[in-house]
This record gives sequence, structure tokens and C-alpha cells, in this order.
Amino acid sequence: MKLKDKVTLVTGGARGIGREIALAFAMEGSHIALCDVNAEALAGTKKEIEALGRQAFTGEVDVTKTAQAEEFTQKTLDNFKKIDILINNAGITRDGLLVRMSETDWDLVLAVNLKGAFNFTKAVSKIMMKQRDGRIVNMASIIGIMGNAGQANYAASKGGLIAFTKTVAKELASRNVRANAIAPGFIQTDMTAKLSDAVKSEMLKFVPLGKLGTVQDVANLALFLASDDSSYITGQVIQVDGGMVM
Repeated sequence: MKLKDKVTLVTGGARGIGREIALAFAMEGSHIALCDVNAEALAGTKKEIEALGRQAFTGEVDVTKTAQAEEFTQKTLDNFKKIDILINNAGITRDGLLVRMSETDWDLVLAVNLKGAFNFTKAVSKIMMKQRDGRIVNMASIIGIMGNAGQANYAASKGGLIAFTKTVAKELASRNVRANAIAPGFIQTDMTAKLSDAVKSEMLKFVPLGKLGTVQDVANLALFLASDDSSYITGQVIQVDGGMVM
């Protein structure tokens, strides 16, 4: 197993991509700490991880709150005695054209998507630096690379996360802590499942491979970046987008 006896902390880990990463890592031997704002979904994912024979520790956490991030990180450390991997996955959208976008929607998206990653990375980095070992994977987006009409807040948050990743990689490399980002494109999630066939067809015109990606595609890359298979890779942004942005 690639992650035997490792400890992984996943933010936004109750559903979607976060859940898939948690389960994939558990199947490869990692124990999992999950936080999310959805307590019911957290409980369900916790049971799935434990059914795989791994330990699961969960907490209802608002990633925008520094104190909550620090507290959950400390409780994870107390429970497992170490933290090997951090997956900054928590994220939201509040779409709208710039001229109509409210300050509240701007602030909330930046707070969850960017400040949330800052809060947990800062808290976990201190532990990883002391261990002289660690892997950080941030969930960015192709929107942070290419921009997108109606998503100024989301694009800014994900573009900021990419720059943040590169800076963290430079600051922590001397302590053997690696940081990379994943930039998913159109992925099959609960959100895309609600789209009409006409909308999906229009989306796929921009994807050379002609299909949506899966949460498993993203989890597979996260597993690679968190394992020793990528031991000489840091500060990179890798797209999972079917060739949409080249």
C-alpha cells in the first residue's frame, strides 16, 4: 500500500472530491481526519473509512475560522500523533457577473477557498516542519488558470491558491515538505449532475477528450502527489481537464 500507516487530514472531506480522496487514501493504508460543515455527511464518510479498516477522526469545522482550524489540527495530532498529508479541498462557489456580485459573495468565496487553505496550511506546516516530512495538496481549478465569466470571485480564489501553493513549496522544501496543486476541469459531481444534457454537450465542445472527468481521476492524482511516487515533485499545478486548457 502506498500510504500504509500515514495520517491524512482532508478539509471539505464529507462529499464529492474530498470524500473520494479520503476513501482512496484509506484504501491505500492511510488513517483519515475529516472536517466539513456537513455533520451528517461526515458521519457517513467516517463509517465508510472505518469499513475499510482504517481509523477516522471527524470534526464539524468552518475552515474560515482560524481558531477552529487550529483546534481541529491539534486534535488530529493528539489523536494520531502525527500528520503526514494535508488535502486542502474545502471550497464553494457563489457565481455572478462582476457588476452584480455582492461584497458578501466575494468575501465568502475568498474566505473559504483561499483563507481556509491558509489556515490549515499554517497550522499543519508547523507539525510537518518539526517532522521534517510532509505533503500538501491544494485543490485549485482550471478557472484559476484561464478565468471564467461570472466567476470573478472563484477565479481569484483559485488563482490565489495556485500562487500560494508555489510559495509554500519554496518555503518548506528545505524541511522535506512538498506542496502541489491540482486543477480539475469539468468533473462529474452532484453539481454537474443537475445540468441539462444540452448544457453538458456545450461544455464538452471545449474538452478534446470529449467527456467529463470523474472524482476518481482527481483522487488518483492526489494519491500520486501524496505518495513517494512523486518525491521529486513540488510547487507544481497539474490539470485534470481532458486537455481543455493546454
